[in-house]
Amino acid sequence: MSQLSQLRSPAAVQAAIDEFVQLGRTKFLARYGFGKSRDFLVRDPKTGTDCDSKAIAGVAYGKQFPGQGPLTADSFSGGEATVVPALTNLGFTIIRIGEDWSEAEVEATVRDYFQMLRAEAAGAAYNKSEHNQALRRVLNGRSKSSVELKHQNISAVLDSLGLPYINGYKPRGNSQLLLRKSVQAYVLKHQQTVGAIVDALEEVKLPSEKTYLAALVEAPKREAFVPSPAKVRERMPRKFDFAARDEANRKLGRAGEQWVIEFEQQRLTAAGHPELFQRLDWVSDTQGDGAGFDILSFEDEMQHRFIEVKTTNGGVRSSFLVSHNELEFSKEAGEQFYLYRVFQFRQGPRLFTLAGDLAQHVHLNPTDYRASFRGVVG
Repeated sequence: MSQLSQLRSPAAVQAAIDEFVQLGRTKFLARYGFGKSRDFLVRDPKTGTDCDSKAIAGVAYGKQFPGQGPLTADSFSGGEATVVPALTNLGFTIIRIGEDWSEAEVEATVRDYFQMLRAEAAGAAYNKSEHNQALRRVLNGRSKSSVELKHQNISAVLDSLGLPYINGYKPRGNSQLLLRKSVQAYVLKHQQTVGAIVDALEEVKLPSEKTYLAALVEAPKREAFVPSPAKVRERMPRKFDFAARDEANRKLGRAGEQWVIEFEQQRLTAAGHPELFQRLDWVSDTQGDGAGFDILSFEDEMQHRFIEVKTTNGGVRSSFLVSHNELEFSKEAGEQFYLYRVFQFRQGPRLFTLAGDLAQHVHLNPTDYRASFRGVVG
C-alpha cells in the first residue's frame, strides 16, 4: 500500500478515467495488464461511466508520477481496504458490484421515486438527499450512490415507455429485469396516479417571469447506447405515451408558440433588426398546420428563419414528436430551419434550438405508418 498511499492527485485519477472512457474497458485493461474488477468500480463524474477501480488507481499513479510510470496489477492489492479508500478520499464515488437488489428493495425504491415524481409534477418542493437517506434505512446496506444509480435506472425505464421522469435523475440503462418489471407493474397498477402526473406536466400555466434571451441554453448532445440483444422493447398502452399526449395538447403548444414569438421580438431587436418583427408570420395560426414549420421569422433583410416549436413542461431531454412533413422540410430548408425546443414551460421557460436537418441532431424512431393498398414500387 506504500506506493498507492502516495496517490493524492484527483486530476491524475480523472486523467486515467478519461483514458478509460476514450479507449473502452477492454483496450484500457489490456494496455495496462489489469483484469476486471470483481467487487468495486469507480464512477466517472463527467460521463457516469463505471470503471475498474484497481486499474484506475494503478494508471493514475503513473499519471501523477510519469517518471515512475503506472503501477502493475501485481504490485499492489485492490479492494475495500486499499483502492476504495484511496479513491474515495480523493472525492470519487465507488460502486459495489455483484449484488442484485431484492424484490422488496426494488419495490420500495420505485415507490419512493414516484413520490418524488408526483411532487415534481405538482410543483411542490422536495429534497432528493432526504429521500435517499430515508430510503436507505429500509434497504440492505445500500450506499447513497447505488440508490442514485437505481433512480437513474428507473428514469431510463420510464423514458423507454414514453413517460416523464425526474429531471435530476438522468436516464441510465442496463437496469436489472426485476426493476423494469417493477416499474411497469407500478404504472399499470396506479394508472390514475400516473395519468395525473402526465396531466399535471401538460397543464398550461403562463410563466410569471419572461426572461427570453436569458432562457436560451445549449442543446443536449445526441447519445448512442447498445441495448441488450435479449431485451424486448417495453410497450405500454397508448394512453401512457407522454410525448404523444404532450404533443396533442394544443393549449400548451399554442402558449409555447406565443412565447417564442415574444422571444423572436427580443432576438431581432438585439440583432439590430427590430423592424423585421413587423414582418413575422405566425403560420400555424394564420394558415394552420402542414407547412412544416410554425413561425416565419428572419435572420436579416434577405434570409428567412423557419421555426418549428415544440413545447413541454418536462425537462431538457424530454422526447417529442416530429412529423414526416417537418422532418422533410428541415432537410429542404437546411440551415434556415430551426427547431425551438421550449421546456420547463410552467416553471419558467427554457429554450434550445436545433438548426438544419433534424436527423443530424436527434435519434428518430418511427411510431406510426400510413397503410394503403397502392404504393410506389422500387
